[in-house]
Amino acid sequence: MRVLARLVLVSLGLWMFGSASLGAQQLVDVPAGESSSASPSANDLPDAPGFIGQAAQTSQMPTPTKVDPDGGPQQTKRIAGIMPNFRSVSRDTVLPPQSVRDKLVIAGKDTFDYSSFIIVGIQAEVAFQDSSYPEFHHGMAGYGRYYWHTLADTADENFMVGGLGPVLFHQDSRFYTLGHGGVMKRIPYAISRVAISRKDNGDATFNFAEVIGAGAAAGLSSTYYPTVYRDWTKVGQKWLTSMIIDSANFVLKEYWPDINHAAFHRKKHDAAAVDTP
Repeated sequence: MRVLARLVLVSLGLWMFGSASLGAQQLVDVPAGESSSASPSANDLPDAPGFIGQAAQTSQMPTPTKVDPDGGPQQTKRIAGIMPNFRSVSRDTVLPPQSVRDKLVIAGKDTFDYSSFIIVGIQAEVAFQDSSYPEFHHGMAGYGRYYWHTLADTADENFMVGGLGPVLFHQDSRFYTLGHGGVMKRIPYAISRVAISRKDNGDATFNFAEVIGAGAAAGLSSTYYPTVYRDWTKVGQKWLTSMIIDSANFVLKEYWPDINHAAFHRKKHDAAAVDTP
C-alpha cells in the first residue's frame, strides 16, 4: 500500500511531533495480524525534547497492536496464494484509521493484483461454458467478451463497495476477523458484515458502502451489457447476487486463517515441537 502524504514541519519541536505521527501512519501498511515495534532511541526518553508532544500524539492515534499476544492463525494477503485478501484483518488487531488514499489503494489492489486476473479468467470461463450470455456468442471472441465484462464488473464492485463507498460514508473498508467462538458465533458474525461495518472512528454503523455500493455497481454494470439485461429485475438480481457472494466471501475470510494453519502449517509446527529438546 502506498504511504500517506507526509507533513512538512520547520521547527525541531514540530519535527519531533510529526515524526511520531508519521510512524503511526506508516504502520497502516503492516499486513493484517502483524505488529511492528521500533527499537528505543534517545528521543523516547521522558527527558528528551518533544517527548510530551509525542506521547500526546500517540494517545490520539491508535497503533497496530495485538490484543491477544499469542496471536493465533493470521490472515494472509492472498487466500490459497490466488484470491486477493488485502482487506482482511487478523483477529484482535487494532489498526489506525484509514485515509482516503488507503481505501482507494486497497480497492485498486483488489482489482489489479495479478491474482485478480486469474480469478476473472476462471469466472469468465465458467460463464462462457454455461453460455450465461448467449449474445456474446462462442469462440475466442466470445470468451474475450465474457472476460472483459467480468473484469469490468469486478472493478465496479471493488471500487464502489471497497473504495468510493467507504470514502463517501466515512467507513472502514477492512474486514475485521472475529477469530473466536464456535461456528454459531463466527458464521453469523461474518455474514452480518454485509449489513454492519465500522465508521472511521471505530464505532459500529450500517454498511452503507456495501448495500448502496453493490447497488451502484449493479446499475453501472447494466450500461455495458446487452439491452435485454438492463431492466430493473436484472439489475436487482445482480445487486442481490453481489451481496450474497460478499457474505460468502466474509465467511471464507473468517475461517481462512484456521484453514491455512490446519492445511499448510500444522505439520511444520508439530515437527518443530518433536525436534525441540
